[in-house]
Amino acid sequence: MKFIEIGIGNKWFLRTETEHSDGSEIEEKGISFPIKFQSVYIRIWIRKTVLIFDSKEGIKKTKKNRSDFKIILGIVSL
Repeated sequence: MKFIEIGIGNKWFLRTETEHSDGSEIEEKGISFPIKFQSVYIRIWIRKTVLIFDSKEGIKKTKKNRSDFKIILGIVSL
């Protein structure tokens, strides 16, 4: 899966994160093509709480061990 994200809090303002089936991840600056649209999401990370509003999976709330601040708009792609 690919996650194309724009927003503050990541290493780059516009980036693509690719997750492989073995669990490894690759992060690239900019957009990696082709895009096979699956859903769109907004991720808001304040301290250790992460809220995710996803068009396909609905609303999720998770806790992380690391404290951070991010506001991200993203697209999930195959």
